[in-house]
Amino acid sequence: MTIVIGGAWPYANGSLHLGHVAALLPGDILARYYRQKGEQVLYVSGSDCNGTPISIRAAQENTTTEAIANHYHEEFKKCFNKLGFTYDLYTRTDAEHHHESVKGLFLQLLANHFLYKKKIEQAYCETDQQFLPDRFVEGICPNCGAKARGDQCDNCSEILDPLDLIDKSCKICGNEPVIRETEHFYFTFSQFQGKLESFLSEAKAEKRWRDNALGLTERYLAEGVPDRAVTRDLPNGIDVPVPGFDGKKIYVWIEAVAGYLTASLEWAKQHHMAIEDLWNEETISYYVHGKDNIPFHTVIWPAILMGLGVQALPTHIVSNEYLTLEKRKLSTSQNWAVWVPYILSRYDADSIRYFLTTNAPENRDTDFSWREFIYSHNGELLGAYGNFVNRTLKFIEKSFASQVPQAEVDSTIRKQTIQLFNEVGILIEGGRFKQALETIFEYIRGANRYFDEQQPWLQVKENVEAGNCTLATCVYIIANLGQLLQPFLPFSAAKVRDMLGIDEIMWHEQVELPKTIEDITPLFERLDIELIEEEYQKLVRDSR
Repeated sequence: MTIVIGGAWPYANGSLHLGHVAALLPGDILARYYRQKGEQVLYVSGSDCNGTPISIRAAQENTTTEAIANHYHEEFKKCFNKLGFTYDLYTRTDAEHHHESVKGLFLQLLANHFLYKKKIEQAYCETDQQFLPDRFVEGICPNCGAKARGDQCDNCSEILDPLDLIDKSCKICGNEPVIRETEHFYFTFSQFQGKLESFLSEAKAEKRWRDNALGLTERYLAEGVPDRAVTRDLPNGIDVPVPGFDGKKIYVWIEAVAGYLTASLEWAKQHHMAIEDLWNEETISYYVHGKDNIPFHTVIWPAILMGLGVQALPTHIVSNEYLTLEKRKLSTSQNWAVWVPYILSRYDADSIRYFLTTNAPENRDTDFSWREFIYSHNGELLGAYGNFVNRTLKFIEKSFASQVPQAEVDSTIRKQTIQLFNEVGILIEGGRFKQALETIFEYIRGANRYFDEQQPWLQVKENVEAGNCTLATCVYIIANLGQLLQPFLPFSAAKVRDMLGIDEIMWHEQVELPKTIEDITPLFERLDIELIEEEYQKLVRDSR
């Protein structure tokens, strides 16, 4: 059995911000956890380099789409690496393997009679002399009246056709587009209505999707799934591999979501494995993304997989709500965002991972504020976790010359620890990462109370045996934290294991106590609270 984890593909048209990381971080937590359990994991994603947003950025900066895509793809890779993301393959949609695989999938859908040609009307800009990609058409959403672009309304999550928009304008020049006839391939989504309804019922019964995914998908299916054009007149992307369709490209409906499968195909090829051994009816898959991507993962992608005859349909949908910033909606156009390259240059990656997990927008929008970020670092990471590790190991270094007392561990704490691995594992598998990490930190707070109550600094003088048991128990707790926190806070967990000389990473109780401890270094440094105002003022100053 394989655990396939797909992280949403960020557009390579601008830097990542904390909203992206909040949506994608669960994928890495899952991958690390399942590997620790000894499962076969395939964790894939990549940069979306074919999308319209890249064309817009290239036009604005008077450069090529390739130059923009290359720049941001490399930046993304560096950021994910610094954040500790452990993708098995992080690729890009302009890679040759992706282009070839998508063409193959397109031809397979055609051979399976799920694609047909149709003449349609499309928005055309006479000023720019081109058919407009959906995202290049802007206007008012006919469903809710909010400002929207031609593929989707971010306000009400309605999937749109550009022609449905009221008061249409061209994103490039601002003029009103005209309507012209063109021919495209359509995918028969409507044929999969019944199968998609059964698929949704199963997901509901097994409680494997977030509530927002169940609710939105139910709404889409109740409205009836229409056939959709899956080719477009686009400037860049994957050519339609059919004669007479020169200059037309395979659209995002098929092309971008297929990245999960094309990346898996490429990884399988590199490792001399058959894709059927990775993607089959036993595969457990997690799709990790923001709520604006729900229909692509619960309606469009499952229908395409059904059309291809692929057995591995999405099992878990981990769709986060939005992250706001200082109580305001993130806005890249107004530069109201905390950019990932910036925060990584100044703060510990585990601090970012900790904050975005304990404040994850799992069921509702949550807020990032510099105040909460600094206080959570100082209070929880440094004050609870870092403090417990440091005070215990420093005490052993000073009083026992770094030799760990080989005494019996408190039986109640052992029982609690064994149970903790089980409890946290269930929460992670169910996509409840926030609760999982909070449960571990409750254990850490309990460990600090235990240290204070036992008073080992007195015990070593008055009751040596009791003191040895206390310190052995505290080292046992630390050794197990080096395992329990590995999916969430990998950098500090690695430091803990290094100090205790533990090489193995596992998802079960660490029974054996290390004999000695080495090179004790603090896990975290205190952050000056003056940074709160400094960072907030910078955010205000930089926004426009």
